[in-house]
Amino acid sequence: MLILLTNDDGIYAPGLAAMERQLRRLGQVYVVAPATEQSGVAHSITYLKPLTVKEIYRGSQRWGWAVDGSPADCVKIGVDQFCPHRPDLVVSGINLGLNAGINVLYSGTVAAAVEGAFYGITSIAVSLQYDEHADFDKAASLAVQVIEQVLGQKGPGPELYNLNIPTSALRSGRPELRIVPMDVAAHNDRFERRLTPWGRPYYWIIGQPQGPSQEKETDLSALAKGYMTLTPLEYDLTKLTELERMRSWQFELSVEKPLPEDPDAFQPPYLR
Repeated sequence: MLILLTNDDGIYAPGLAAMERQLRRLGQVYVVAPATEQSGVAHSITYLKPLTVKEIYRGSQRWGWAVDGSPADCVKIGVDQFCPHRPDLVVSGINLGLNAGINVLYSGTVAAAVEGAFYGITSIAVSLQYDEHADFDKAASLAVQVIEQVLGQKGPGPELYNLNIPTSALRSGRPELRIVPMDVAAHNDRFERRLTPWGRPYYWIIGQPQGPSQEKETDLSALAKGYMTLTPLEYDLTKLTELERMRSWQFELSVEKPLPEDPDAFQPPYLR
């Protein structure tokens, strides 16, 4: 099995190294990861400048490639340039910090897995609850156990998964996993206004804890109880129920005569 491994914490992140060591049990691992931390970049890609890539060695052996770009860039260039053939599996992580609830949409870790799914490759994002002294080796061992069992039970087609591991699972003799939906409770971010030493204001986003949905168990509520969570994802954002309702809508459109040009209106320099 050929596995493409990436992350959003960067090529030197300990979670990436731990996952690489454990994934070797399943097959050949190619590491293509961002040169610097890319947390929170979601599914951004680089196209206004070229990507630079540096080979990373451990001793005399090449360990991976560091890409001056986003996690999605890493999957794109990894599939196209560095893997000897199309990977059988894309793994993104281990991320230091959970990627659950609405944060899935902001996550560079999850976006890398989504990019793998774009290629028709089974992909999984792996995240560990933040802990300054995180035991990445134990988390990677648990993650690879889950990955191996997912591959043994899933259908023949490619699938996309999001795996989250609370720190309490690492201390449990028998950690449990729940298959749950992603929580979509609203995020409660706010901005804190501060001043520089020169008195100029700046703003820092403050992440507020969000309560899990109450009606059903979700990734957030299960994680709060100490369970590992596994969520199948898809990237088609079409709201199918509304699409069907809209099929009967009627629109009447016309091309109106353009308004006369206002000589005093601002125009960007390239339009002058």
